[in-house]
Amino acid sequence: MTIEPTQSPSEPEINSGEDFVHIDEPRPTTGDISLSDSIVNVEKEDAEEEEEFKDSDSVVTGGDDEAGGSIDIGGGEAECSSEKMKVELPEELAKSVVILTCESTGKGGSCDVYLIGTAHVSKESCREVEAIVSFLKPEVVFVELCSSRLSVLKPQNLKVPTMSDMIESWKQKQNTFGILYGWFLAKIASQLEVFPGAEFRVAYEQAMKYGGQVILGDRPVQITLKRTWAKMPLWHKVKFIYSFLFQAVFLPSPEDLNKMLKEMDNLDMVTLVIQEMSKEFPSLMDTLVHERDQYMASSLLRVASEHSSVVAVIGRGHIQGIKKNWKQPITMKDLMEIPSDQSVFTVKRIISSVAIAVAGTAIFTGILLARRR
Repeated sequence: MTIEPTQSPSEPEINSGEDFVHIDEPRPTTGDISLSDSIVNVEKEDAEEEEEFKDSDSVVTGGDDEAGGSIDIGGGEAECSSEKMKVELPEELAKSVVILTCESTGKGGSCDVYLIGTAHVSKESCREVEAIVSFLKPEVVFVELCSSRLSVLKPQNLKVPTMSDMIESWKQKQNTFGILYGWFLAKIASQLEVFPGAEFRVAYEQAMKYGGQVILGDRPVQITLKRTWAKMPLWHKVKFIYSFLFQAVFLPSPEDLNKMLKEMDNLDMVTLVIQEMSKEFPSLMDTLVHERDQYMASSLLRVASEHSSVVAVIGRGHIQGIKKNWKQPITMKDLMEIPSDQSVFTVKRIISSVAIAVAGTAIFTGILLARRR
């Protein structure tokens, strides 16, 4: 199921051309360091002022890549004030929200940060995000995305990659872990009929309605995946690939998956999977969860220190980590480094192992199906 944007006279339109946004090569900034590594300006129409703007390509303004940072994808000045943000959320909305504060150069000298914990593949999370952002109308909406995942904000159809799709991605030198990870999420999403990260698109659409800024604050996914893959021993890589294939083949039914989501009070589906797999592969929690907790806590604090009101839409599994690292000294450069992979002939060995794993899974599945008949 795709989430179609709400059509209304006041909703801004995106000047997309062939793609969702046009991103040019980064160019160095001048003067003070920008809040973000790069800024993607999304052109839109302001229906309330009944004024047409001339279309133009969006531009990415580069910053300090080594330091890491957030990415501003545009929006206007939010129609809100620091006083309005002091209003308490209704009880039914407050249950999924954690509030942090910090000093700020914005209005009032401080910023209230509302953390919304989501389940990533949940219709209920989408409804909560829509209601909270619409109610608070914050100056900034911070989402758990990076520039490489901007496509999440575009309407898409649920599609589980085929084996040929995955092979083609590998030929294009995409990260092996990323290919499998994306396939696994797509399998879960197809069962639940909701696109992974749909709550981010909902948050974006709500912010665009009233002119709020949307900032991408997660670590670049390529760095996260490369750090994850590089830190795994060769044997763990082989074992990991087989485990992913096996679990994806034997996913629970949609009813069981929805029941699991309702029973998870403090975790999202993705983090739950990572936690379970980290029992076999300890490095997963460090690179996929803990390091990103630190990265997002730092980038979120940086954003909040220059604004008066922020709503952050993140997975529930990151809430406690961001609270723990809030206002703590974090060296972003360390989180952006990619360790060297010391394995010899790693790719050839893993490809051979994948072939064996796929064949073994297919044979095992065929035996089970034959017995059921």
